[in-house]
Amino acid sequence: MSDALVIDAEGLDKLSCNAKANPETGKKTLKAKTVCETGFRNMTYVRDLAPMLVGEPPALLGDDSAPNPSETALAALGSCVSVGLLANATHRGVTLTKIEVEMEGDIDISAVWGVGDTPEGKRLGFSAVRCKVTLAGDADEATLKEIHDNAIAWSPVVNTFSNPVSVGSTLSIG
Repeated sequence: MSDALVIDAEGLDKLSCNAKANPETGKKTLKAKTVCETGFRNMTYVRDLAPMLVGEPPALLGDDSAPNPSETALAALGSCVSVGLLANATHRGVTLTKIEVEMEGDIDISAVWGVGDTPEGKRLGFSAVRCKVTLAGDADEATLKEIHDNAIAWSPVVNTFSNPVSVGSTLSIG
């Protein structure tokens, strides 16, 4: 099957066995650094990878050169779901030939980064996110549903969206 989506099954097995034997190995600190280039154009640096450009559309005073931060969050969510789908399929010995994850979210940005509508207690950000997954492979519908459900349940990014997370910030001058 030339259009099969594959990952290293042996590597996945070793990774999962290690995580079961020593769950502490799964606890990581991830880092990213964002630097404003100009206006609302930001370069975000992760590990030693090429930087990611994040911006805003013209309606939000940007130059429309890159996805905005909220779109990037949806992209991260969709990518994490896709990774989980392929990992779960591989773990079950299922070959997938198609994974598509469409993300859509309802968001309130009326606070305009703190200079717009800011009444006490206002909830900002996404209020609802919808994920549409399309899978094709050599498994029956029930197995594909199990793969889907497990990937959603155990996605770190789905869980980040679904559960409260503490966010702290410090300020350095200079």
